[in-house]
Amino acid sequence: MADVRVAAEGGYRYIKAVFQYSGGVAAQPGFAIERAVLSRPLPLPEGFAAIKAHLTRHGRPLTAFCACELRSPAPFSEQGFKELNQAYAKVLQEWGIHRDGENPVARSNVCPAIAPPSAVSFYAFSYTVPEDRRRRANFVVAGGAECPEGRPNYRDYIVARGDTSPGGLRSKVRFVVAEMKNRLAALDASWSDASAAQMYTVQNIGDLVESEILRPGPAHCGLTWQFCRPPIVDLEFEMDVRAVCEVLV
Repeated sequence: MADVRVAAEGGYRYIKAVFQYSGGVAAQPGFAIERAVLSRPLPLPEGFAAIKAHLTRHGRPLTAFCACELRSPAPFSEQGFKELNQAYAKVLQEWGIHRDGENPVARSNVCPAIAPPSAVSFYAFSYTVPEDRRRRANFVVAGGAECPEGRPNYRDYIVARGDTSPGGLRSKVRFVVAEMKNRLAALDASWSDASAAQMYTVQNIGDLVESEILRPGPAHCGLTWQFCRPPIVDLEFEMDVRAVCEVLV
């Protein structure tokens, strides 16, 4: 059963997961979530500065920062991913968000196969705002690939590792879609509440989209396929899901 906790200062609740990110966030009563897409990806130091300036300009505390979407040059080794996460989490600690080894901020991090950035960069971010008239669920489900979170490593637990046959890809997709459903349920939401769903893969999964993703999942809101790889070597398929009150571009 998912461990859902409240980040009271930020106005949202989150699924406790691993030290680098949470499994997803949802707005608490009296708040809504807005998402801002950057005009161009910004490397982490510049991106954090832009997020801080945006929150300040809108009268929101740094603790309102609740989710982000990163773009990386290429998939990481497990050690490389750990080093990235330590640098990323250090800023969240300075902002008073990451405390006692617990990180409430949801995150997706994927690697564009075409025209990737030269450094790990922010693509978009989400934050809470006061809102008393919200009529629908507001949430951001973190990116999830075909591997259970919180295991000693990724390599030994990847579903159908190295198998990109139709059967292997089906197993990967089914695992990820089920995980998205579980995270939605933990946030008191369902597929019908989603306003956007993304998948990230460079594998040809066209034959699986209708039967394995859209019909059991986000058929009503559609699906965006981004030609990206997940952030760890040997992972092949990732998804995230959201429903936010406003998107700023």
